[in-house]
Amino acid sequence: MERHGSESYFVLGEGLLGEAVGGRERPLARAVERTTPPFRFSRLGPNGNGKQLPDATLRKLASAMTAGGGGLGQIPAGFTYLGQFIDHDLTFDKTNVMLGATVSPTALMQARSPSLDLDSLYGAGPADPESAKFYEADGLHLRMGKTSAVGGLGVKQGFDLPRGAGNTVAKKRKGIIPDPRNDENLAVAQTHLALIRFHNRVVDTLPAAVPPALRFATARELVTKHYQWMIRTDYLPRICAPGVVSNVFGSGRKAFEVGVPATDVPTMPIEFSVAAFRLGHAMIRKAYHWNKVFDGESGTLGFLFDFSAGSGELGFGPRLPSNWIADFRRLYDFTEAGRADLAMPPAKFNRAMRIDSTLTTVLEFLPGFPTNQANLALRNLLRAKMVKLATGQQMAAFLTSKGVSLTQLTQAQLRDGSAGADLSGLTQPQRTALLQNTPLWFYILREAELNNGKLKGVGARIVAETFHRAMEGSGHSIVRDTAWRPSLGPNSTTFRMVDLLLFAFRGRKNLLAPVG
Repeated sequence: MERHGSESYFVLGEGLLGEAVGGRERPLARAVERTTPPFRFSRLGPNGNGKQLPDATLRKLASAMTAGGGGLGQIPAGFTYLGQFIDHDLTFDKTNVMLGATVSPTALMQARSPSLDLDSLYGAGPADPESAKFYEADGLHLRMGKTSAVGGLGVKQGFDLPRGAGNTVAKKRKGIIPDPRNDENLAVAQTHLALIRFHNRVVDTLPAAVPPALRFATARELVTKHYQWMIRTDYLPRICAPGVVSNVFGSGRKAFEVGVPATDVPTMPIEFSVAAFRLGHAMIRKAYHWNKVFDGESGTLGFLFDFSAGSGELGFGPRLPSNWIADFRRLYDFTEAGRADLAMPPAKFNRAMRIDSTLTTVLEFLPGFPTNQANLALRNLLRAKMVKLATGQQMAAFLTSKGVSLTQLTQAQLRDGSAGADLSGLTQPQRTALLQNTPLWFYILREAELNNGKLKGVGARIVAETFHRAMEGSGHSIVRDTAWRPSLGPNSTTFRMVDLLLFAFRGRKNLLAPVG
């Protein structure tokens, strides 16, 4: 099954270096690219030239990382794919180079704004001729699609991405959305659809006093700021040590783009895109209790590929079959919002895998890639080598020099971890080299592993500072607008992903879980 155009399913930030096989389609409509300020990747820390490990060592490390192990964490599995959606909102690289080549960060030209402004949802807006196809005729609501009837389940309007454009069967299946990567697996596609529903509900609930000419702009600002608030207060504290997030958002950045004008276009640090935000790979399960029909972990990773248009054929139909609609109760814990009626038994609820130095064994052999390039961990490690990424030790020293308080991992901690990747398969010289010059991605995952599955130290600081700058540089920004508070959640300080879903789906069980 050919899936080399869809590797970003596995990779939060996979678009960084293009694809060695098959290439990638244009990530956004030309009009969106025209209105998106171009930018380049930046290097936050030192150059890792002379610190890179031989390919043979990286291959041994990759094998250790994809040998299984780890275990379930405490984060609901939906956040794995929310993270992928967020990543697509942040970044996509247009550069097309072969895996293994040497490339400078300044040569990695982006096609996206590195800010959290939901351009992946809105495109260039309803007034733009090319982006108008994403909107209903009123120029206010985003389009939704309908599913196909199957197995006694009828057609369900509003539970699939809009489809039907193009003059071939394959093109007609493609989601009509600004960023085609959000149709590369079913979980991220359903997440994108939830954001469409959220926007449309915001439009429907705007006060009548908002003038017609301002209704879309008002809705987009409300959606964007609630989305940022959810990331700041719900998503980030789940994946990072909460104290680091609070420190960065409360006291400001110490290492990344310090002192730049707030409204300048941010850059994207390669330490974030190539290493720190690839934490999501560790969270991927091999299978999911997807819904009532595909229960008992029968919603496999392969099926989530197949029932998308970017990686599969939607089950060979023109639209998503109704029996593959997500049951959001299985992906997010609605008891956090006091909705015991939406709770699922633990045996049917999906928790993400713990963030640690192990990846599910399914990721050892990615379909559609040459055997020697099919291991996802190896692809990540080789990408870091291509850009001469700083080591974990270099980044720890760099951040400390900027006034960040952290404790560098010892060689014993890096070697042994805590129920993570077993390094005994490396030769003694390979282990010695690895422990002296640890690839940043592995170092960050070991930090999380030793912190009960949350980023800490180097990893947490890179992620928190990058997100802070991305929000600061957005057109609508809760970082710049410090007085803003959410109005669509239970109170003026709370807005979580479960609150977004409850608002988007009107709090109704039959909409959050339409399969039953």
